[in-house]
Amino acid sequence: MASSVQIPDAILLKNYIGGDESCLQVLIERHQSKIYGFIYSKVPDRSVCDDVFQDTFIKVIKTLKTRGYNEEGKFLPWVMRIASNLVVDYFRNNKKMPFQRETDEYSIFNFMADSGLSIENKLIENQVEFDIQRIVEELPEDQKEVVKMRFYDDLSFKEISEITGVSINTSLGRMRYAVINMRKIIEKNNIILTN
Repeated sequence: MASSVQIPDAILLKNYIGGDESCLQVLIERHQSKIYGFIYSKVPDRSVCDDVFQDTFIKVIKTLKTRGYNEEGKFLPWVMRIASNLVVDYFRNNKKMPFQRETDEYSIFNFMADSGLSIENKLIENQVEFDIQRIVEELPEDQKEVVKMRFYDDLSFKEISEITGVSINTSLGRMRYAVINMRKIIEKNNIILTN
């Protein structure tokens, strides 16, 4: 399929539903890293992440084949919502709480390390990242979810609102309250965030 990067998701979906199987492959390749990264930020290991990713697209294919998709132009948020629901199902079925790994890729505020930093500065940097993650984990669930989607998954507030099923204003409000609560946690625990 020539110059598939310029073809909008809605057209690719229409063509796939019309029988052009290659269009689904283009959609998967286009959004795979964002969807996989989102799932990986929520589940404890790569094999579970692979399973959820695969199950997500099985559900996508089944829904498209039965013509159950009706959110024209909003393919990625729709798929992210499916993935999010499958992650919730996984934890519900396994009765495990989500485990958040601290990685460079999913650090909330990535203080990029300069190759010339001293060991002391690198230790301070690591402590700051650890403190921020700890602070985020203390937030109420709805605020934590918005912060992680915004900073870990690099989603826009529009995408966050579509995935969570709330308005953009509600997403923005949750972020505002998250920042206020993070400041309170920092003050209460005398945490110093400098590097």
